[in-house]
Amino acid sequence: MRKRDHNVFTNAASLLICGLLAGVVVAAAAFPAVAMSGLAAKAGAETFGALPKELTVARAPQITYLLASDGKTPLATMYDENRKDVKLKDISPYMQKAIIAAEDHDFYKHNGVDLNGVARAFVNNQSAGSSRQGASTLTMQYVRLAISYSATHPADVVAATEDTSTRKLREMSLALQVDKELSKDEILERYLNIAAFGNGAYGIYAASQVYFGKPPSKLDIQESAMLAGLVKAPTDFNPTTKAGYPDAVGRRDYVIDNMVQIGAITQAEADAAKKVKLVVKGKRTPNGCVQTTTRSWGFFCDYFYRWWLQQETFGGTSYDRERRLKSGGYSIVTSLDVQAQKAADKAVRNHLSESSKAARMVAVVEPGTGRVRAVAVNRNFKLDDPANPQNKLSSDPRKAKKKIRGNYPNTVNPLITGGPGIAGYQAGSTFKIFTLVAALEKGYPLSYTINAQKVFKSDYPVEFNSPAACPGTSKYCPKNANESMAGPHTMWSGFGFSVNTFFIDLQQRVGAENAVKAAQKMGISFRSSSDAQLAANPHQWGAFSLGVSQTTPLELANAYATLAADGKYCEPIPVQEIRGPDGEKLDIAKPRCEQRISTEVARAAVDAARCPVGDRSSTSKCGTATAGNVRGIVKAPVAGKSGTTDSEKTSSLVAMTKQYAVAGIMADPDWAQTTQKMGHDVPNGINPAVYETLRDAMKGKERKDFTPPNGKIVLGDQRSIPGVKCESVETAKSRLKGAGFEPVVSSNKVPSECPAGTAAGTSPDGRTIKGGVVLIEISSGQGAPTPGNSAGPGGPPAPPGNGNGRPGRPRG
Repeated sequence: MRKRDHNVFTNAASLLICGLLAGVVVAAAAFPAVAMSGLAAKAGAETFGALPKELTVARAPQITYLLASDGKTPLATMYDENRKDVKLKDISPYMQKAIIAAEDHDFYKHNGVDLNGVARAFVNNQSAGSSRQGASTLTMQYVRLAISYSATHPADVVAATEDTSTRKLREMSLALQVDKELSKDEILERYLNIAAFGNGAYGIYAASQVYFGKPPSKLDIQESAMLAGLVKAPTDFNPTTKAGYPDAVGRRDYVIDNMVQIGAITQAEADAAKKVKLVVKGKRTPNGCVQTTTRSWGFFCDYFYRWWLQQETFGGTSYDRERRLKSGGYSIVTSLDVQAQKAADKAVRNHLSESSKAARMVAVVEPGTGRVRAVAVNRNFKLDDPANPQNKLSSDPRKAKKKIRGNYPNTVNPLITGGPGIAGYQAGSTFKIFTLVAALEKGYPLSYTINAQKVFKSDYPVEFNSPAACPGTSKYCPKNANESMAGPHTMWSGFGFSVNTFFIDLQQRVGAENAVKAAQKMGISFRSSSDAQLAANPHQWGAFSLGVSQTTPLELANAYATLAADGKYCEPIPVQEIRGPDGEKLDIAKPRCEQRISTEVARAAVDAARCPVGDRSSTSKCGTATAGNVRGIVKAPVAGKSGTTDSEKTSSLVAMTKQYAVAGIMADPDWAQTTQKMGHDVPNGINPAVYETLRDAMKGKERKDFTPPNGKIVLGDQRSIPGVKCESVETAKSRLKGAGFEPVVSSNKVPSECPAGTAAGTSPDGRTIKGGVVLIEISSGQGAPTPGNSAGPGGPPAPPGNGNGRPGRPRG
């Protein structure tokens, strides 16, 4: 701010004359009979001298812009008032002249208060039948608006706008001070940025966008005149209504004529401008997540919005944070990856309509940063209109009986990311990864072998004789999806084939509390009260590894992303960059990461997780894959896991590369106990939604391999297996036990030179981990084995598939 010389009056003279005239004008307005009395003039001068001389100016509310991660694709706008401040140099000179012509011809001549105008107002207000004049200058109007926006109490807003002598005198006093401290151009710039133009447009930038779809620098004469004419009465002169259009044209032409009077344009320019047919767009700027630029991006926008409300950086309460978002003028580059988001949007809707009871939900997270690249579900992010509802009755029969409508096709609930009322969905065998991680952390290597039973009688308690109990007991007795899963398995084959009895046995050895702890370190939050109680005392949580707790696709994707990032956990965030209204960059957008799983353990877990999705490394020894076609579809090194719950009430799949972790869950959000079966690798199942999202997100991206593990975490403490060929079964068992192994007798017989019923050999037959399972093969006594029948060194034979060329699918 700077002082300027006053050529007409000194400051003291201005104050005195304004005070005298103000008293007269105000008195004339209220009590015409006494307007010329010395009492009125004296009272005006005394009152004027006692008024404040300093204007406190708060920044007027500014619109916040959300962009995709490329920094240029619009995502959404959020505002209480649609306003974006611009510099005067970025406003058309025609617009600058038009507002002066419309509101204050002598703007560049007076000192903030137009003394001639005050006198004219006095004379006019004395004439019977004349319309009232107030003599407000642009500077006084700016003062009035600035007071309103700086008010901290509703009463102050009323005081700033009420039609009283006190308000008018205060405006005059402050206008004189503003005129001393700011240049005329600075005042004009501030006024044009704060004025209201109707149709939700505040400030000249919003007005030029709403009415003409162009920046204010491009406004021509007639457009400028129309906008300048609006500030007097935006509702009366609204050009977007049938009633207001003729008045808007008349007001425009009036301003054009006034532009000629002040010398801003020539008469010829004015005549040409008035001949132009007024055409306005009248399109209000979209506001909020229900009006994202791309309809299906509302769920991501809503996730961002809920995230913002949790950040204390933006205020002490959620109310304060929302006000900052909608009035702070932020420029936000979100983490939304346009390519990944479009891929997810297409994949979740492919072969499954928005009106389906089944919700196919997908989240995409970037390993190593936690940036959420996409969230998608086959729903409309939209409030269902209660007056004309589109949503069907709830799929839950109890709710349907009460005429309660469901969340399809329209919803604004955070189905994918979780929030109030949305704890999540059972993710099935995808949770086996946490038990695997816990085992690796405890020193169990990937080659650790367990002879998985058809039914595993655990030590975990359940309700006596319940469906989950061994008959006639209170012990938890899980079983596999099919009998072919039984037999010796390593972590590679047990995870790849999703063997329930392998993992509950492993969980029991490792400790359920350690499996739960691993899940928590990787970001699983146990949102429901029942899950939280079990997680607080997990020792007896027998079914944990089978994914019976609730999670969201976002949590699940981020948990697996921790492993893809070599054990670095990153808090999921929806932003990449946040700049305040003055352009300063905020640190809150930076990734928030920490090493929670050791690099060796993470790499080993990924090595096992390559098996279910048809991939493998130089170290992995995979067997049957439950989603073995993923690698060939994505055409990149990939890891992940599928999961299914009892009766297929939910289905899930995680598939990840080094760049993206994609998790999908298919469920009925309205009714957890749905009778609908949620499919896997069928056109309307969860698998295509996940691997198609990953495939398309990876187009054009570098193919990066996962780093294979090495050292003891792969093979553990290897010991030589003693030879037991042609010995009796009991002798073979005794020798193997003595060497520190767990002998298991095969139920099948193999051709061998040894006598029938004796040990034909072992699988494996060279070396294996200390304490590992060694299968004793039984001779049929029918000669030497045919090449290929024995698994040979390196692990047990792969369990067979389901006979149709594709692997059997587990549940749990």
